[in-house]
Amino acid sequence: MINHLDELRDKPTVWRNLIQAAFLFWCLYLGFQFSRFVEHFVSKGQTPFISRPPGVEAFLPIGALVSLKNWILNGTLDPVHPAALVLFLTFLAMALFTRKSFCSWICPVGTLAEFLWRSSERLTGRRLRVWRWLDIVLRSTKYLLLFFFLKLILFGMPANALKSFLSTPYWAISDIKMLHFFTNPSQLSIMIIVALVVLSLLIRQFWCRYLCPYGALLGFFSLFSPCRITRDAHNCTSCGNCDQACPASIPVSRKQQVASVECTGCLSCVESCPESLVLGMGTVGRRTFMPNWLFLLLVMLVFILGVASGMLTGHWQSSLTYREYMQLIPLLHRF
Repeated sequence: MINHLDELRDKPTVWRNLIQAAFLFWCLYLGFQFSRFVEHFVSKGQTPFISRPPGVEAFLPIGALVSLKNWILNGTLDPVHPAALVLFLTFLAMALFTRKSFCSWICPVGTLAEFLWRSSERLTGRRLRVWRWLDIVLRSTKYLLLFFFLKLILFGMPANALKSFLSTPYWAISDIKMLHFFTNPSQLSIMIIVALVVLSLLIRQFWCRYLCPYGALLGFFSLFSPCRITRDAHNCTSCGNCDQACPASIPVSRKQQVASVECTGCLSCVESCPESLVLGMGTVGRRTFMPNWLFLLLVMLVFILGVASGMLTGHWQSSLTYREYMQLIPLLHRF
């Protein structure tokens, strides 16, 4: 029994997959509950009332960025979708302390993308590799998208415009419009989703690697993280297993410490290393490794503390009343 526990402890991918699956099913549950909440108002009270789950606001990162700037410039926290800002700041904090761990441990989109690619690899036994020059060009796309949103919000919206946006009916029901994107997609949306699924089957982490501006933002914050994948160059056999295992295609075997913005702290490279105490998660300026379980604990701790801080300070539940939802939701298609 002890041997099995020791073996499981040394398999961070097993724990990561379990955590990814838990968060994916939790997101699906929140979406289901949220759809029941909305249906109550669409049916004008004919279906049972379900409390609105604030966690769905994790899918409003652009609005959360507006809310953050409004907080900084105007000194007020948005009461309509407060959980959006809490979760946004929590994910930034995760990047600061534990690299882009949100992407590899929590994000449901990243989980689905990884599942698609691994399923394709098991079925075909092949890995499609993008030419290096094309990979560099495609990777720039997510940074261009990030620049577009940052320019639009951080440099293009003055203080009064922020207040105006956060007080509009559109922002009030933006979470419901996001729900309808999935439950009632347009023909164009379906085509885009199908294209992304196909590309994710062919190319490893296609969305995460080339198109996700959220991941690009977290990558910049991760540059300040004290955590680094660290390699003992003296005892490394240069087998290249870590390079093959890395989902971000980082040449781990040629680096003493990995500082790349693409590193998600997934620990896949660490698990692939055949040597003991040669590769592990370390910290800046130190060659010693922390146990895999400790890094996992840090990831979960930052996430839990972030969410708990929002709940305990009263910045979690929306200020919108039952009556306001009853007025707004039937008018959804006008906004």
